[in-house]
Amino acid sequence: MGPLAGVKIVEMGGIGPGPMCALLLADMGADIIRIDRMQETGLGVHTDPKFNLLMRGRKSIAVDTKTPEGRDLILDLVSQADGLIEGFRPGVMERLGLGPDEVFARNPKIAFGRMTGWGQDGPMAHAAGHDLNYIALSGALHAIGRKGAPPTPPLNLVGDFGGGALYLAMGMLAVILEARTSGKGQVVDVSMVDGAASLMTTFFGLRAAGRWTDERGSNILDSGAHFYDVYETSDGKYVSIGSIETKFYALLLKLTGLEGEDLPNQMDVSAWPQLRERFAEVFKTKTRDEWCDIMEGTDVCFAPVLSMAEATSHPHNVARETFVEIDGVVQPAPAPKFSRTKSEIKCPPPAPGAHTQEALLEWGVDQSRIDALREKAAIK
Repeated sequence: MGPLAGVKIVEMGGIGPGPMCALLLADMGADIIRIDRMQETGLGVHTDPKFNLLMRGRKSIAVDTKTPEGRDLILDLVSQADGLIEGFRPGVMERLGLGPDEVFARNPKIAFGRMTGWGQDGPMAHAAGHDLNYIALSGALHAIGRKGAPPTPPLNLVGDFGGGALYLAMGMLAVILEARTSGKGQVVDVSMVDGAASLMTTFFGLRAAGRWTDERGSNILDSGAHFYDVYETSDGKYVSIGSIETKFYALLLKLTGLEGEDLPNQMDVSAWPQLRERFAEVFKTKTRDEWCDIMEGTDVCFAPVLSMAEATSHPHNVARETFVEIDGVVQPAPAPKFSRTKSEIKCPPPAPGAHTQEALLEWGVDQSRIDALREKAAIK
C-alpha cells in the first residue's frame, strides 16, 4: 500500500522533525526500521506509547550504537536501505562510526538525511536550540503576531514540522529518485533555519517590492487587514474571515448586513483600524453557529475557529476522513490522499525496542546472529 511501497529507510531514533518525516514516509508506504537507544526508559511527555503519535507506522529495535556489534548491525541494515534519517548534532554520527563515509562505503546509492536546527556548518551549528530559536533566526517569528504585541510562537509548526520534517521528506525523495539514474547517493543537509526561511519566500518578495512592512500586525496577512482575521462572536468563540478578493469582500459586506453603510474603501490601509472595530461589533451580535449558518460554504472565505476536539467531528472533516481512531486514540489520517496507491497507518506507535526480533528477521538478519547480538548486549 502507498506510493512508497518497497522503499526502505533506517531511522536513527530522535525527537520532533526527524520522527515526523519518518511518519510521513511510513504513511505513504515506506518500510522504516527505527533504531532506538538501549537505555531508553521513558517516553518524555508520554506515559503510554500509543499517545506518542509521531512514532506510528514503523517498527522499533533497541541497539547499543556504541558497541562494534551494534554499529555493524546498523551498517548491515543501511546496506539494503534507500535512505537513512538522523537528527543528532553535527559530528555525532561520525563519532559512532556511522557517518557519511562509512555509510556510503556500504551503500553508495543511499540518501543520507541529516536534520538539525542550525545546519551541519556555520557559527551556531553545534549550539543547542529548539524550534522557536530557529524560526527566530530565519525572520519568520518576528513576522507573526499582532500590532504592538510581542511575536507569537506558532506552536512548533513552522520550524520542526514545516521547515524541518517536510523539507527532509522532500529532500530524501529527491535523492532517492536521482540516485536511480546516477547510481550515487548524497547527503541531505536540512536546517530548520533554512527551511523556515524558505517558507518566508513570498514575504521577502513582498517586502522587497515595498508591499510588506516589518511592523507586525500592519500587513494584509498578519492581522493588519480587517478582512483577513479572526473575530469573536457573542458566545465567546471565534470565526475566521479571509475575504481578500473584491468579490468575496462584497459578499462579506452583504452577509454581515454592512452592504449599505458608508464605509471606507477596503484597501484604504489608514482605515483598517476603523473597519476592524465595525466588523468586531457586527460579529459580536451573533453566536459562532449562527454565523456558520449564514456564511459557511459561501464565497466569503469563512470557517469557524474549531478546537482540536471540535475539528474531529466537523462534517467536512468527517466526509474527508481527515481524522482516524487507532487503539482508542483519535489522530490525523495520512496526508496527502492518493487515487490509486492509498496511504495507510500500518501500526500504532511502538514502545522503544518493541520489535527488535521481528523487525530484524524481516530485514534479513538470521536468528543465530540475533541471538549472538543479544548475548553481547548489543540489542534488547
